[in-house]
Amino acid sequence: MRKNHRYIALTLLCGLSPLVAWSAQPSQTDAQRAQEAAERARHDRMPDTAGTGKYPAMKEEAASLPNHVLYRPANLSGLGGAKLGVYLFGNGACVDDGASSRLHLLEVASHGYLAIAPGRILSGPGAKGAPPPAPSSQPAQLNVKSSYKDLLSAIDWATAQNADAKSPYYQRIDTGAIVASGYSCGGAQAMRVAADPRVKTLVMMNSGLFKDGESAAIPEMDVRKAALKSLHTPVLYVIGGETDVAYGNSQDDFSRIDHVPVLVANLKGVGHGGTYWEPNGGKAASTVVAWLDWQLRGDARAKKTFVGAVCGLCKDPAWVVQKKRID
Repeated sequence: MRKNHRYIALTLLCGLSPLVAWSAQPSQTDAQRAQEAAERARHDRMPDTAGTGKYPAMKEEAASLPNHVLYRPANLSGLGGAKLGVYLFGNGACVDDGASSRLHLLEVASHGYLAIAPGRILSGPGAKGAPPPAPSSQPAQLNVKSSYKDLLSAIDWATAQNADAKSPYYQRIDTGAIVASGYSCGGAQAMRVAADPRVKTLVMMNSGLFKDGESAAIPEMDVRKAALKSLHTPVLYVIGGETDVAYGNSQDDFSRIDHVPVLVANLKGVGHGGTYWEPNGGKAASTVVAWLDWQLRGDARAKKTFVGAVCGLCKDPAWVVQKKRID
């Protein structure tokens, strides 16, 4: 059992597929190392995409917010009277590569959101400096180079930019439409941030809290189950089915949350790696966009994705849906 806890902890930290996460074990084979290196190289070569929304998206670093990567509509003037919701995103493994989930974040941004991830552009197009080491090449604790505090500072920055007449974001941000989200270890960061009264919804991506006493002994992930009682907003869990090592933790979270709306959307068979590297972030990204459009904008069509016995996800055989206080 102890070895299994270590495996789960490493997998959640790495934000990788179970095969790659197993490579964090001392028994990693040459074939596994080669497969991991090839997969990382393939991801690194993939071009950025503009997303499927009506606002083609881009990513950039901004001097006004050091050590963060911004994803936004490339043409801010094209927003017209629309305002940007803010999508805070904790990286898988809590790494400082703000481009590590770039296809997902570009897709979200293309629908009129400002997505912000901690770190710098360390992989893919526009990468600066040497690429980060593979998470499996070192102890899991050494991969953690970002903090939930980075997400909180991004809220402060967005609020200040919206009020600054010299900023390109002046009066273009809806400061009442802030989301905390994150992948794997980054989900634990998002859970911490969700207690902030400025946050309007929480999105947990391939993530869930360890039971008390079973954490990875890493402060960013050491979030007690009591945090669930502090939730004050609707919550969406997007999980990769029963093969996702976050599945058990997310199920336990779901069983404990009974005071706010919560929905668990399990995308069968994709595992902990999710659909981050599928075109435009795959089914998971489109589901997140629908949730944001419903929760932050009151979009009636997006609402049908989640509400009712024959909701959009409920009818899609790719998904298994559990919900409370949603219908």
